[in-house]
Amino acid sequence: MTETSTTDTRTVSLADLLDRSGLDVLEHLERQVAVPVLDGLQAQGDLIVIPHALVARTVVLHSNAWWQDVPRGGVELVRGVDGRNPHTLVADPDTCRWTSSVRDPLNLGIAVFENSAPAYLIHPEHGGSGVAPGRWLVRRQQERGVALTRLLIAD
Repeated sequence: MTETSTTDTRTVSLADLLDRSGLDVLEHLERQVAVPVLDGLQAQGDLIVIPHALVARTVVLHSNAWWQDVPRGGVELVRGVDGRNPHTLVADPDTCRWTSSVRDPLNLGIAVFENSAPAYLIHPEHGGSGVAPGRWLVRRQQERGVALTRLLIAD
């Protein structure tokens, strides 16, 4: 497992991210908190963000992968079963692109994104988390039941 460390010296508050993106979080979250930018394996609720280099041998992009820039309002990577609690990827203009054209042998891969400046995940219950520049795989969480059946988690 890769050790996660803070790499970005710029301080961005949750309030700043919400203002930039037009998104919101639950009222109990402190909006003036600084959102750390991490450069390793990390999780936000039921999403796992993995440096692509760690899985590059097995997780590949389709040969005709369609990359899209992350728009100002962000990209919903996953939404809870009940239609609430989206995990949204946000970034400054022209600094991040993403694709869902991922071939993951675990069938948990949602997207790969590349960012040249910090990108952020925003979630109504979890607030924000920052991701250092690089190439990243985003996977859903999986848990195994008693009979080793596969259960996808959606918070």
